[in-house]
Amino acid sequence: MKKLFFISLTFFSLFLIRSAMAEEIMTIEITKGVEHAIPIAIVPFESSGDLPEDVTRIITEDLESSGYFKTMPVTDMPAQPHDFPSIMFDDWKRMGMDNLVVGKATKTAAGAYAIEFRLADVYKSSQLTGLRVMAKGNNLRFVAHQIADVIYEELIGEPGAFATRITYITVKKIGNKKRYQLEMADADGYNPVILLESSQPILSPVWSPNGRQVAYVSFEKGNSAIYVQTISTGHRKSVSSGRGINSSPAWSPDGSKLAMTLSKDGNPEIYIKNLRTNQLTRITNNRAIDTEACFSPDGGTLVFTSDRGGSPQIYQVPVSGGTAQRLTFSAGKYNAGASFSPDGKMLTMVHRGNAGYQIAVMDMGSHQLDILTNGRLDEAPSFAPNGKMIIYSTVSGGRSELAAVSVDGKIHKRLAVRGSEVREPAWGPFIK
Repeated sequence: MKKLFFISLTFFSLFLIRSAMAEEIMTIEITKGVEHAIPIAIVPFESSGDLPEDVTRIITEDLESSGYFKTMPVTDMPAQPHDFPSIMFDDWKRMGMDNLVVGKATKTAAGAYAIEFRLADVYKSSQLTGLRVMAKGNNLRFVAHQIADVIYEELIGEPGAFATRITYITVKKIGNKKRYQLEMADADGYNPVILLESSQPILSPVWSPNGRQVAYVSFEKGNSAIYVQTISTGHRKSVSSGRGINSSPAWSPDGSKLAMTLSKDGNPEIYIKNLRTNQLTRITNNRAIDTEACFSPDGGTLVFTSDRGGSPQIYQVPVSGGTAQRLTFSAGKYNAGASFSPDGKMLTMVHRGNAGYQIAVMDMGSHQLDILTNGRLDEAPSFAPNGKMIIYSTVSGGRSELAAVSVDGKIHKRLAVRGSEVREPAWGPFIK
C-alpha cells in the first residue's frame, strides 16, 4: 500500500554526469481526444530552398497532439495558398474547414529564415492572427512550436505549451545491467539531451521556476544528497548531504529556496533551505513520515504527504510553520505526491482506488476529487505550465512509460521512447 509513498525515500544514486544527444525520440499517440475537435487545415508552407526542419509537419503534430484539433490531410486540400490574399474561402467552406493556416519560409542572404504565417477564420473570411519571425536553421523547431502556441491560444483561449520542455528518466537494459539516464527534451520528445547518467537509479528531478536549473537526488557518495545543476553548463552543487534521508526537493516560486525531506533529526520531516543564505528551517514536527512537499504558486503554503492519520494523505502548512491542515478526507485511504496547478486552484496527486493507483485532481475550493486515469500503477503527475495537461508515468505491458491527461479527463495520450522504460516526468516552465 505504501509503495508509492515511500518511493521518494528508497531509490537514489548516480555517479556520472554527461551532456550528450540521446539516441531515441519519444513518440506521442493520442488515445482519446475531445468529441468535437476543431477542424483546421495547415497548408504546407512555401519555402525558398530546402528547410532543415519541416515547419508545417511540426505545427500539425503539435495541434493534433493536443487532442483539440482535427487537421486536414494535405491530399484533401482543394488548393495550397501561401498568403492571405490567395485564399479562396468558398472552396474551404465546402470542405467543412473552420480555420486555415498559410505561411512561407524565406531564406535570407545571411543564411537565416524569415518565417511568417496567417491564421484565418474560414466562415468569416478574416484573419485572426499572424506572425513573422527570423530564425536560424537550428531554431526552426522552436519557432514552429511557437507558431502552434499562437494558434492554440487564439482558438482555445489558453496559452499553448508546445514550446516548453520536459525531463524524464529512462531505464535501458544493457546485458545484465541497467543504465539510468535523466533526459531533457522538447515537449514533443525531440531534441533529447542526457543530463545525468548512472548505473544506479536517479530520482526526483524538478525544474527551477526560470527553467535554467534542475534539482535532483544522488547517492553517489554513499548517502543520499540533493544537488542543483545548471542545465546550460552542467555545473552542479550539493545543497543537502547530511546524515540520513535527503530527498524530495521542490523549488519556491521565486527560485530562492528548496523544500526538502530530511531525517537528520531522526524522523523524515519537511525543511526549507534558503539557497542564498544556506539557512535551514524546519517546517513539520511529527512522528509520522512527512515528505513530498510542494510550494503553492504564491509561495505562502506547502502541501505535503504524511501518514500521521494512519495512511498517506495530503496536508497543507504555512511556509512559516505551524499546524498542518489535512486536505484529503473522504477521497480514499491513499493520496500522495501532490502538486499545485499553475493558478493554484487545483492539486494533482496519486490516488489509490479500487483498481490501483491513478492520477487525480482536487479542487482547492470544494476539495472535490476527480480521478482522471484508470491505470493500475500511475504515478509522478506534473502539470503543464499552462495548467491544461498533466504528464505522469504509467505501467503498460509490464514496463513503465509516460502518458498525459487533460485536467478534465477528456484527452489522453501516451508518450513512449523506443527500447526504454520511462518514468519520473517533470514538465518545465514556459521558456522566456
